[in-house]
Amino acid sequence: MGIISRISSGIPGLDKILYGGFPSCGAYLLRGGPGTGKTTLGMHFLSEGIRQGESVLFITLEEPAEQLKKHYGRMGFPVDDMPVLDISPGVEFFAEKQSYDIFSAAEVERDPITSSIIKRIEELKPVRVFLDPVTQLRFLATETYQFWKQILSFIRYLKEKNATIVFTSEAGSDMPDDDLQFLSDGIIELIVDKNDVKNLRIKKLRGSDFISGRHGYRLGASGMQVFPVAHIDVIDKDSKIADFSVISTGIAELDSILGGGIERGTVSLISGPSGVGKTTLGIQLASAWASYGISTAYYSFEEEVEMIAHRASRVGISVDTLSSKHDFILEKIESLSYTAEEFFCKVEQDIKENSIGLVVIDSSRGYSLSVKNGDVITSLHALCKSLQKKGVSVIIMEETADITGTFSATSTNNSYLADIILFIRYFEANAMLRKAIGVLKKRTGDFEKFLREFEITSSGIKIGEPLTSFKGLLSGIAEQQV
Repeated sequence: MGIISRISSGIPGLDKILYGGFPSCGAYLLRGGPGTGKTTLGMHFLSEGIRQGESVLFITLEEPAEQLKKHYGRMGFPVDDMPVLDISPGVEFFAEKQSYDIFSAAEVERDPITSSIIKRIEELKPVRVFLDPVTQLRFLATETYQFWKQILSFIRYLKEKNATIVFTSEAGSDMPDDDLQFLSDGIIELIVDKNDVKNLRIKKLRGSDFISGRHGYRLGASGMQVFPVAHIDVIDKDSKIADFSVISTGIAELDSILGGGIERGTVSLISGPSGVGKTTLGIQLASAWASYGISTAYYSFEEEVEMIAHRASRVGISVDTLSSKHDFILEKIESLSYTAEEFFCKVEQDIKENSIGLVVIDSSRGYSLSVKNGDVITSLHALCKSLQKKGVSVIIMEETADITGTFSATSTNNSYLADIILFIRYFEANAMLRKAIGVLKKRTGDFEKFLREFEITSSGIKIGEPLTSFKGLLSGIAEQQV
């Protein structure tokens, strides 16, 4: 297959999903209910054409041109440079009580509308045409077959003029648009659920690949933003060859447990119950990598930045010094304000702008709140594998439910994601609550099989000698061996 000529949608996230934009000289259907953003997407499409010096045309059959320009002008779209052919019903239709006693409305109105459209197209010779909504033309046809034939002829006419067409449909049970779906070269569905979660899905893109799945989007004061779902891009130009060089944790005893440290390009899971020290250990690892010149981003889904910085300072780690001397980002992510798709796009942008080599996610439970639709494990899998493909290492904090009792490395069955599983465990000995640390899994090499005592002190994280004098540590109730 040769190189496909593409035309930008005007929305970077959507272009990424389309692998560069719409294949040129095609007809693309936008489906969705009222208020889902179909017209806004069309405005981005036309505005990008104006930005590139192309001739464009907006054909509106529903909303008056004056109202469109007023609304979208406030949003920053270049409406003054955008030709609009307004064939929406005017107030005079109602005021003058127009009716057709002998001929139907379809027979009277169809030819004048067709003539006005053709005349405007011949004048402008547009490269981009946006028709909103095409379903209004259905009322100008006396039967379904005639409507289908008219739309097919219209699309062919525009394609012969080398135009790329985007048209909208408000599909419903009372007005199905199956015929329009067959006619189109591509279909974009805009879906808003009862919780106002917005998703975009490419249902069809003739002659081209695209990123499948439900992608997130937002509508705001400046238009539409699209956030591609985390995915493993088989044609990712930023893909890097894995570098499995070992990075020290900054703690000699922990390096010994891990067989030297943590390899670059891996996914590590730090698991343990609440309060056991996962975040403190995560900050220690992030600061160690940053000190070796590896740009690091620590995303907290639960604790505030100030609290993490305060706790880090109590073990001798200054977040302010890290941020000023190294490329270190510590940021709070509000789970309920971000979708998983938005977070993925943010991480990608941070990687691009700051050459991030390590991403820390604290924690998987907080991240799960961002996954509005779909499966958390699937989302995390795609996120981790996509980052690895870019040569970025990942550390994830995983909270387990039980403080003591039956040992479990994770509470969400996502252990298969990890190349390394490092766990911290409470245990009781002589009526005292203590902590043990160990490695459960390491794909990239050997590791120490002993459990060691884990402590957080004012001078930093302390890891003791192997706890060989105890048995039953993983049960949470240790017994001194005689």
